Amino acid sequence: MNNCFSSMGPADDKPHEECGVFGAYDPAGNDVAPAIYYGLFALQHRGQESCGIAVGDTLGPRRILLHKDMGLVSEVFNEERLQKLGGNIGVGHVRYSTAGDSSPQNAQPLVLNYIKGTLCIAHNGNLVNAVELRRELELSGSIFQTSADTEVIAYHIARERLNAKSAEEAVASAMQKISGAYSLIVMSPRKLIGVRDPMGFRPLCIGKRDSTYFLASESCALDAVGAEFVRDVAPGEIVTITETGIFSEFPREKATTAHCIFEYIYFARPDSIIDGIGVYESRVRAGRELARQHPVEADLVVGVPESGNDAALGFSLESGIPYGKAFVKNNYVGRTFIKPTQLERESSVRIKLNALKKVVCGKRIVMIDDSIVRGTTCAQIVSLLREAGATEVHVRISSPPFKHPCYFGTDIPTGGQLIANRHNEQEICTLIGADSLGYLSVKSLSEIIQGRLSCCDACFSGKYPVARPKH
Repeated sequence: MNNCFSSMGPADDKPHEECGVFGAYDPAGNDVAPAIYYGLFALQHRGQESCGIAVGDTLGPRRILLHKDMGLVSEVFNEERLQKLGGNIGVGHVRYSTAGDSSPQNAQPLVLNYIKGTLCIAHNGNLVNAVELRRELELSGSIFQTSADTEVIAYHIARERLNAKSAEEAVASAMQKISGAYSLIVMSPRKLIGVRDPMGFRPLCIGKRDSTYFLASESCALDAVGAEFVRDVAPGEIVTITETGIFSEFPREKATTAHCIFEYIYFARPDSIIDGIGVYESRVRAGRELARQHPVEADLVVGVPESGNDAALGFSLESGIPYGKAFVKNNYVGRTFIKPTQLERESSVRIKLNALKKVVCGKRIVMIDDSIVRGTTCAQIVSLLREAGATEVHVRISSPPFKHPCYFGTDIPTGGQLIANRHNEQEICTLIGADSLGYLSVKSLSEIIQGRLSCCDACFSGKYPVARPKH
């Protein structure tokens, strides 16, 4: 996934993929760690910083076996490590830090041992009141081992469990205190619990294969383990999976939903279906809409792999301009954010991507990608096309300009770091070296999801569905 921008956080110029969660419970007693491994592998695009798997045995002793570390799923786990994770209930997590430091301590799942036993939690999203809740807990004597807001959620569930009749009741009580984006998988010694915040910022779905139930951030992870998609967890819903089946409740009043529109534009895998809407189809529609809003005379439409390809196809279908492949991507190069200097980051762009000169030479190119954050990587990619002989390069972006930070689990930088806050469209066009530039309009975002969902577009519009954090 290489995007039309240069550096986010310290060095990587793209919105990061938040986190991915995956859980499994087999009442028949079969080990679930291998399935969780493959589920996490399918969710690797949502976080490449750290990962972990925790398992328990509902039929045996009340203990949790845990392995987590920094790195990709394939780096952290091997066959020997998986064999040591014996148990029929488990939770897995892949992480990119949108809240909390990048460190082994912040890797998930988190496991808490408390008076009622053990509690394991995996979280995708960000709380907007985490600072206040953390301070409250610290003043009452709580000691934190991590800097992630997931630990705040875990502590509140553990505290509520002291007086609650069940783990799911404790989760419901904790939901009354936390605010923001959270898709959770909570594992108690005998239950697997899935939770989605009332606004449905982040996705979560249910699957089933034979006797095993699954919870996953995206349906593509269910496909990876051969599970049948059952349904999405609804915003505000708690689903509890036990040996007798699956149960549902809605402990909070229903709210106006605010599904993250960027899941459809970029974050989710194209083969996923989220809340009834196919991600691939939504991206093709975005490309079609771009062609209607920003037509141009050209010879070839290309996508910046992999994120721009589907929108590029849509642009081609709508405009009638042929769709082609202009780039070869090296999939074995590390992420650009690990390069310590701008010069090395720019070199990484050229190592990751190379233009097909015989395809591009002498042609007017429409280059499609999903977003521009800071802009220098986009300039590098435009330059690649120019050097390959493109006579014109017209850049089209299948999202509106980023102008506002995200507080709900996406690592969008502060306003001053966003190129669209410092330059108008024509200035950005000049800076990236394009012949023309066009963004998708904010008003047309509903078109890509066919008006079927109420979504959060705050990173584009500045209209936040809940109050922003005070700190």
